[in-house]
Amino acid sequence: MTGRTMQAGAAALKAQTSPGLWTLAWRRLRADRVAMASLAVVLLFLLSVVLSATGLVAADWEDEVAVNYAPPTFIGPDPALSALAQPQRPAPPNAFDPLAADIAVLKAQLAREGHAVQKPKRATLPFGADKWGHDVIKKTIKGGQTSIVVGLVAAFVAVALGTLFGALSGFYGGLVDDAFNWFYSVFTSIPSILMILAVAAVLQTRGVASIVLILGLTGWTGPYRLIRAEYIKHKAREYVMAADAIGASNWRKMFSHILPNVSHVALVQMSILVVGFIKAEVILSFLGFGVPVGTVSWGSMLNEAQNELILGKWWQLTAAASAMALLVTAFSLFADALRDALDPKLK
Repeated sequence: MTGRTMQAGAAALKAQTSPGLWTLAWRRLRADRVAMASLAVVLLFLLSVVLSATGLVAADWEDEVAVNYAPPTFIGPDPALSALAQPQRPAPPNAFDPLAADIAVLKAQLAREGHAVQKPKRATLPFGADKWGHDVIKKTIKGGQTSIVVGLVAAFVAVALGTLFGALSGFYGGLVDDAFNWFYSVFTSIPSILMILAVAAVLQTRGVASIVLILGLTGWTGPYRLIRAEYIKHKAREYVMAADAIGASNWRKMFSHILPNVSHVALVQMSILVVGFIKAEVILSFLGFGVPVGTVSWGSMLNEAQNELILGKWWQLTAAASAMALLVTAFSLFADALRDALDPKLK
């Protein structure tokens, strides 16, 4: 009887306990159908990134499986290109080929070394091919891996810098706050695209790591402004004063007590920056400051597609633009829903 009474008391106490911020946010997200659908799309893209990075999907995107500019299957083969997909007919018996003996020796040597005979190229693909005969859908998946990784890592770098600078500025104030505010004013006085191009010109290197540094070093100003305001508000609250009374250090008060209470602001800022950085990577790659030759991204695909569009080959442009538009739209809707769900003023 005593055990049942204790269990009933524990259940009643649990029922009286108010849910936390993250529990309430998850409840609001689950009630929002648009947010859950957007989250499903984002998770699907992240899954494709993992599968592409591990080589389970689109590992052979560089294979020339089709003729140049092979159209999508629903359009049908191009008569002018179909002849290129057919294997070449052997020469007539009475025709003299001065290179026949050398070619036969070369083929025998390749066969002994284990090289596979080249398969005939296809005249069409489900989503078409680029000028090298690469499958566009596989190229889009591989390009998405680069663009999404750049967006996520660069957003993390920007939010980490903005949170650190905002915590120092808002907590200490005084000269520290003045120095960071001056630094913030310098960065925000220059248009973002010009700042990005200026940093790219200074680094003078092309690669995924360079793009992450460029975007991360120029995108910290938004998180800094919000985190600084939160630290100014929280440093005068009772729980921080209590931590100070028991002898907690400033770093412990900043990052063990205040940071968990402002982490939702950093999370929302990161979800917003991911969208902006994906678009920024596309712009950089389109202008030639992005990924190097041999690395594919949505921006490099759009850069190639501008010449293909003149020839009437629109499928690479459509694939890259559609994938980017779908991800950016889903991420934007989810970021808006997450911001509303984490707003303590909304109940």
